[in-house]
Amino acid sequence: MVVPEAKKALENLKYESAKDMGVNLKQGYNGDLTARENGSVGGRMVQRMIREYQEKQMSSMR
Repeated sequence: MVVPEAKKALENLKYESAKDMGVNLKQGYNGDLTARENGSVGGRMVQRMIREYQEKQMSSMR
């Protein structure tokens, strides 16, 4: 990880995204989840990061 401080923020984002989607993600082992469930959480994380970046860029242009 390039920025060690980002690890906690990414962990928080992962659990928030899972909760929003109704995926029962827990700390530790999650082998009971399907690949689709795990992948959807990662995909949602990327969507949120992109949206937040774009919003930040738009607000800095004003």
